[in-house]
Amino acid sequence: EIAGRHGDAIRIRLAAPPVDGAANTELVKFLAERLGVPRSAITIVRGASGRRKTVSVDGLTTDRVQRLLVADS
Repeated sequence: EIAGRHGDAIRIRLAAPPVDGAANTELVKFLAERLGVPRSAITIVRGASGRRKTVSVDGLTTDRVQRLLVADS
């Protein structure tokens, strides 16, 4: 779920534990569903093993991603 904004970042709360990539997998699935793109369009660019992540979404601008994510939160 979207947990709010922190500066330019969007906080997302996940249920999956950060073990064996489970949280990353859940994050990609969540973003794909929320943004209406295939999972393959989402890449974790930075922070795959940390709490803070930078993601890239093929076909969408940063502004569009932010608007879609915070629209219903």
